[in-house]
Amino acid sequence: MVKGGGLMKQVVFNKSLLQYLACPLSKEPLRYCEKSQELVSDAIGVAYPIIDGIPCLKPMRGRIIDSSKAEPSSAK
Repeated sequence: MVKGGGLMKQVVFNKSLLQYLACPLSKEPLRYCEKSQELVSDAIGVAYPIIDGIPCLKPMRGRIIDSSKAEPSSAK
């Protein structure tokens, strides 16, 4: 969220950026998960946060996904 003149505004990730982004570890394409606001590498089961609309692709910021709770990879 961004503060601007006392109002809170939700910053949205620009999905068109996905064509230029890849997982820094697997080098495979990433998938945007609207529910968790993360970029997901299905290849290795890691999710990267999106902070104020900007993907944080530092490997140390990645979160290992519980495969039993992961959303289907067909949801793009």
